[in-house]
Amino acid sequence: MKKTLLLGFSLIFIGFIAPRGMAYEVDFFGDKIQGGLVIGKVTPGVSVIYKGKRVRVSEQGYFLLGFDRDEPQTVSYTLEFPDSSVEKKSFQITKRTYEEEFIIGLASNKVEPSQEELKRIQKEQVYFDHARQIDDPRADFLQTFIWPLEGRVSGVYGSQRILNGVPKRPHYGLDIAAPEGAQIRAPAGGLVTLNQPDLFYTGVTVMLDHGHGLSTLYIHMSRSAVKLGQHVKQGDVIGAVGKTGRATGPHLHWGMSLFGTRLDPRLMLPD
Repeated sequence: MKKTLLLGFSLIFIGFIAPRGMAYEVDFFGDKIQGGLVIGKVTPGVSVIYKGKRVRVSEQGYFLLGFDRDEPQTVSYTLEFPDSSVEKKSFQITKRTYEEEFIIGLASNKVEPSQEELKRIQKEQVYFDHARQIDDPRADFLQTFIWPLEGRVSGVYGSQRILNGVPKRPHYGLDIAAPEGAQIRAPAGGLVTLNQPDLFYTGVTVMLDHGHGLSTLYIHMSRSAVKLGQHVKQGDVIGAVGKTGRATGPHLHWGMSLFGTRLDPRLMLPD
């Protein structure tokens, strides 16, 4: 894992492309692994197309690519140059293995919700979907991320969860166990795009947008310390540890997404 400031990431040289005699360089920083995020840097003026969509590229040439839990090992993207010529490129990412995780002691309706509760869950999902569609030009993601909380890692990204004996979807985040009321801090600068006091699964919920579609999620908190639309700096207190929503004890579930692609926040952290 690369665990330093962007300029300290291990640089992977991808190559030079020279349409009509002009050279273009593409570099990637970060973890080329399932669940990983890479920060790309391309010569300004070049466009990047990934999975059929044009990716936001900053004026300095920075862009983001994210890989799902089960992303195929060959990742392809396309560069489009100012003269309208294109170049298709690809690279390999590392495959991961995931363990099963058994959790017991949950309230039965948190595992098998009623029809009325399912309607509530569907309504609440819209909040997350809306927040994850934001594509802001800010580049807060260029900061070195810090731990939002000190504590024992009690759940990892990608594990297949068995809840009260019932197989459920994989765990898309990092769980950090800590005493109730412990302060949670912003791991990087960001804009508060979701601030909900009582959601069915997630309880007190906050989402921060770090620019270019990268967001982080903080759930099961006992309280929120931010307001919707507020810009926070790295290290600012955004809430406190709790056990609201679907939780058996006090902890922070910390998630990360690039739009709809769920990522592993642990890969952004120092050792």
